[in-house]
Amino acid sequence: EIESTNPCGEQPLLPFESCNLGSINLSHMVREKDIDWEKLGLVIDKAVHFLDNVIDMNRYTLPQIERITKANRKIGLGVMGFADMLIKLEIPYNDPKAFEIGEKVMAFIQTEGRKASRRLALKRGSFPNFDRSRLKSSWDAMRNATVTTIAPAGTISIIAGTSSGIEPIFALVFIRHVLDGKELLEINPIFEEYSKKEGFYSEELMKRIAHDGSLSRIQEIPEKFRRIFVTAHDISPEDHIKMQSVFQKYTDNAVSKTVNFPHDATVEDVAKVYLLAYQLGCKGVTVYRDRSRERQ
Repeated sequence: EIESTNPCGEQPLLPFESCNLGSINLSHMVREKDIDWEKLGLVIDKAVHFLDNVIDMNRYTLPQIERITKANRKIGLGVMGFADMLIKLEIPYNDPKAFEIGEKVMAFIQTEGRKASRRLALKRGSFPNFDRSRLKSSWDAMRNATVTTIAPAGTISIIAGTSSGIEPIFALVFIRHVLDGKELLEINPIFEEYSKKEGFYSEELMKRIAHDGSLSRIQEIPEKFRRIFVTAHDISPEDHIKMQSVFQKYTDNAVSKTVNFPHDATVEDVAKVYLLAYQLGCKGVTVYRDRSRERQ
């Protein structure tokens, strides 16, 4: 029986189980406007090996945690930088092609991740509960009871300088308030590169984008780029859920994903999204209505 999830909802856990997660930066898996499948395959193999090592190297705070963690050896390999990958491929986040790519990428990670876990099992042995698991009927060996998870990857994506998890970009330009009341203009690096290369960059325009929060009404920017650089609030709640569901199809654990609602969203709008998430096979859902907290 699953008793709870971790705080962000991507890891349904048995009592005393622990979260052992890692995210592949998909923005580094694009070469000449195409996905570098060979590089992605190599990274998956190393990542599964690395996360499996963590289980043995870790110091456990309680014997119960060590016992159940080592009995199932669950790992959760996921992604970050998905929105940046789509931008580099010049595909809008809410385009049907984007859903296809999300599904294809996660299916590849799931398949290659399982193969990597099997290879480790043939060398090191399967996880102790393997013979009692559902995996036993379709695999001869498996090192980890679960292999994939999609975490929010919020802090680590900031460190990596990429978009978080499978989220769309929240804002292309924003103003950061620092000490002495100074304002710093923060610009998404890919957007800055494109805007300079295509000749529509100016500080005034960037400030306008920071104020508007979207490119949709800014006519000085060519339509092609207004479509490619969609942000979280340009995307319908239904499309947020659709993207979550294509990743969930090929994820052992669950998918952490926020559906961004405008300030005027109703109870019915939220109910619709919860039901759609259920119908499309998501294991959980997070919604956030703009300005529903005093400080955001």
